[in-house]
Amino acid sequence: MFLTTNTCEGKRDCIKQCPTKAIRFINGKAFSCLTCGICYKNCPNGAIFENSYGGYVVDRAKCNGCGMCMYNCPTNNITIEDGIVYGICSRCGVCSEVCANRVDGWEFEKSKQLNLIRAFDILNPPLDNVPSKKESETKLVTRTCFGTDTEKCILCGRCSQYCPTGAIRVKIDRDEGICSECRLCSDVCPNGSMNKHQIVSKSSCTLCLNCMKSCPNNAISVEDFEIIVNKINQKPAGKIISCLNCGLCADLCENESLKNVDGKLRYDPTSDTENRNHEKAIEACPIHTLREDDEMFIYDEFDEVELSTLAGFCVSCGKCVQVCDEVGARQFMTASWDGKVTDDCISCGICTEVCQEGAITLHRGSISVDLDKCILCENCAVHCPVDAIPKTTMYKNEIKDGFNFIEQKLCMHCGLCHKTCSYDAIDEIDGNFVVNEEKCTYCGACKNACPARAFLFERNFKDSIEGI
Repeated sequence: MFLTTNTCEGKRDCIKQCPTKAIRFINGKAFSCLTCGICYKNCPNGAIFENSYGGYVVDRAKCNGCGMCMYNCPTNNITIEDGIVYGICSRCGVCSEVCANRVDGWEFEKSKQLNLIRAFDILNPPLDNVPSKKESETKLVTRTCFGTDTEKCILCGRCSQYCPTGAIRVKIDRDEGICSECRLCSDVCPNGSMNKHQIVSKSSCTLCLNCMKSCPNNAISVEDFEIIVNKINQKPAGKIISCLNCGLCADLCENESLKNVDGKLRYDPTSDTENRNHEKAIEACPIHTLREDDEMFIYDEFDEVELSTLAGFCVSCGKCVQVCDEVGARQFMTASWDGKVTDDCISCGICTEVCQEGAITLHRGSISVDLDKCILCENCAVHCPVDAIPKTTMYKNEIKDGFNFIEQKLCMHCGLCHKTCSYDAIDEIDGNFVVNEEKCTYCGACKNACPARAFLFERNFKDSIEGI
């Protein structure tokens, strides 16, 4: 919640600005809703919900003014005026903007911890080459995986061809029929006539055409009984996406056929054949490598049907590293994050919406991350429209289009949407706030800030590697 400190001067600016009338003046001090959630738990109509900021909002379209929230409020903070519920804090942060003495409870707790660490460092100066308490207690969430050094990668696709589960996807911006130097032709040549540089020994080549059949780019042809490799000496553009080994799919797998064992994904296609629903796990995969296997099925003798299996998850076999030995782009990596974001954050709240682990809480201009819950799946980062969250994958989900409309009958005219929008896409016309569709990017910051749930909002994302 937002706290009133002992330095409150009683000016009541916070009370005047609060859009939900959640702050009262008692004995010369400002006191507000505790955001305890009891109103949310006791609402019989489901008209109160927890928003991305960790506050609570009344959906006026569902509220019938029964008063159960008001009767159950432990601090008697809730009132009903003309059928509208007031007194519930949405944690919008407007009060702290107009009064420097009001602070976010989360920021307050964090500052207390930092002050304790500073005091400890002053009283107990660290020895040489020994990290201070502040440095040693810096918390990180880590994840191990097989990843790609994009500076070394030549986008040949060799790792993708050898991955046993199809967990690596490569998009190459190269015309059909051009050699990608994947060296598959050299691998399948039965007598070594094709070397690793795609040079053919005419004297030993038997024209078995194995190289031609295996070439994924149709870059090999035959002319006058000779093998011809079509090569262009240029580094292609494109992207390589591989399973992050985050384990989110295992967490969401409803039939427990996919598990995370000691940090490695393991799959048993025969497990729980009566419940073959993998839709939730497939849909939630942050980089969409997880999918149904088109080549392998399990036969269910009882129902006499073929059941689909899964593909696209990394089993940590290391084959991609072995076959990338010439280039050395595939490596065993450790990713880490301290939960911090850049100043580019626009409070859109997309990260809180897509986080399957419930690890992110939105703040004005920043987020807080529960690192004990975070599994570093990077779903928040691949959806962030301003790249304020760090990521290791080249995958990206970008906002394609959407719909945004303010229902005037629900609007409280608080102006929070207007203040929050980083793109000046909310216009005030004759006292009403309306969306300027020409400027709107459908980030959702206005929707998340609205304490009246007055926005009719939709957005669509586009996959940065569609078609592969």
